[in-house]
Amino acid sequence: MRVALAQVVTGRDISGNLDIVEKFARKAKEGGAELVVFPEATMRAFGNSLIDIAEPLDGPWATRLRSIARKRDIVIVAGMFTPGESGDAAGSDSGNRGRKVRNTLLATGPGVDASYDKIHLFDAFGFAESDTVDAGTRPVTFELGGISFGLATCYDIRFPALFTANADLGAEANIVCASWGAGPGKVDQWRLLARARAVDTTTYVLACGQADPATEGVETKGSAPTGVGHSAVVSPLGEVLDELDAGTGLLFADLDPAVVKEARTKLPVLANRRTF
Repeated sequence: MRVALAQVVTGRDISGNLDIVEKFARKAKEGGAELVVFPEATMRAFGNSLIDIAEPLDGPWATRLRSIARKRDIVIVAGMFTPGESGDAAGSDSGNRGRKVRNTLLATGPGVDASYDKIHLFDAFGFAESDTVDAGTRPVTFELGGISFGLATCYDIRFPALFTANADLGAEANIVCASWGAGPGKVDQWRLLARARAVDTTTYVLACGQADPATEGVETKGSAPTGVGHSAVVSPLGEVLDELDAGTGLLFADLDPAVVKEARTKLPVLANRRTF
């Protein structure tokens, strides 16, 4: 199966961000991809209000995303924001104070409709995602073209147990959508973690992040994680098959479940593990 990672810079305008999705979905389909992955916060970039745009999975933003996927005959995975348990959909007349959202991945397209809420919230490096976001509670996988995909979001990549849980559910590839925070050593950590999670679970890792906004001339302020680029596809034995630089781009890769099977024969870490 051919897949694509769309490394983009999204902004405040949620409609404009969908235009970006449509543009890159078209390019991905033209390149032969059956699946295209977009970053975390595709709906709206971090550093902007999220409460006022959070909507349910049948709301207008998600509905248009599904429409794009149908139009292009491709499965799309993209980050959006849905209402948390303490909040309602955007537009309620009771005000937004005290409400939270969920940091959600929507996977949609021919034969696929799944969603995952980020479990591990980014309360690190001076940022407190839990101030505005409710955590998810369960791993999620979906099937496409004979391959099972697990879902994860950004900070999740630092927690091997989620990736193992996805593998236990049958995942042969793990998708990680991110808006990675910049800082000393952070790109190296991103690369290291993507490779480690691949070897931990003998799965492909499709690690798709927001591009560095500076490469598009976009200025950012504060501590919000707005992306560093370096999206990559990693093999089940930890080899980086391809990687983008910091700027906007589209990365293609071909996945073969036989490669996963071979890796698990050579390195049966899932079968050999012990619990304590």
